[in-house]
This record gives sequence, C-alpha cells and structure tokens, in this order.
Amino acid sequence: QVQLVESGGGLVQPGGSLRLSCAASGSFFSLYAMSWYRQAPGKERELVALITSGGGTNYADSVKGRFTISRDNAKKMLYLQMNSLKPEDTAVYYCNAKISPGNYWGQGTQVTVSS
Repeated sequence: QVQLVESGGGLVQPGGSLRLSCAASGSFFSLYAMSWYRQAPGKERELVALITSGGGTNYADSVKGRFTISRDNAKKMLYLQMNSLKPEDTAVYYCNAKISPGNYWGQGTQVTVSS
C-alpha cells in the first residue's frame, strides 16, 4: 500500500514558477513508475509527466521545455518543477504511483495561474 501527499500548489502569475512535491509512504518507492497528472474544470485528467524507476522521463507536448519531473528515492519524494507557467496550466495536479497491479493517487493540489 502506498500513500501519496502533494504540496506546493498555489496562485502564481503568468510566467512564474512553482515546485510541486509528492511525499510517498510505503515500501519499494524506487520500483514505482511515478507520474504527475492534472485535471482542469470540465476536462478529463491528463498525464503531465512521467518518470520511470530507472529515471527515464516523458512529458506531455504542452509542457515540454517548461516542466521538469524528478524523484529522490532515498527521501521517497517526487517533484515537478514548473516554469513559464501559463493560464492554461491551471488545474488540480495529482501524484500517481504505479507498479502492477497497484495504482495509487494523491488527493491533489490546486495550481492557479492568473494575473
């Protein structure tokens, strides 16, 4: 069983930056594929960024070059550095952990990009 707790969301002006964190509990964190998803009002949840157990990364086209996903296995932490934020990045951001057959979600953290 894995529990995930996100933090770091908030209100930021366009062009600004935020760093999201996800604290994980449970064993074998290093073996999990970890992801950030987001869900804007009226839209489906979408994958933002993924980092594998081996450290490989993948990003949605809409955030490439602006967002960076990273993990610290010793601390059981997942991060999302978000730069050059745009109003369309406004959403609830969720941390996700996958290792078959498990699929775990955090409660989400709100990111609002507005002037």
